[in-house]
Amino acid sequence: MCALALTIAVPLRTYLSQRADLAEQEQRQVELREEVARLEQQRDRMSDPAQVEAEARRRLGYVMPGETPYVVQLPEDDGRDAGSDGHAGAESSGPWYEGLWGEVTEK
Repeated sequence: MCALALTIAVPLRTYLSQRADLAEQEQRQVELREEVARLEQQRDRMSDPAQVEAEARRRLGYVMPGETPYVVQLPEDDGRDAGSDGHAGAESSGPWYEGLWGEVTEK
């Protein structure tokens, strides 16, 4: 009886393990197909020259010849940029005009 149980147990365990692996691989295949579809849509969008120009303007700040670029800095942007420069402690302790005057007198 024990020999019969061991004879059946090993192949059954292998079969169940392979079924679980198969289900996992099928799920992975579905995810990869969705990603391929998404990347194909992105490729199709990028084949349009107007879309490429818009992305270059947005990501890289490109401007066409004859255009005047403007950069608008909002007050909340100054706090993030100042932290990376290492000057945030001195400038944020007082009014903005004191920081400006300090920069003018340093130069």
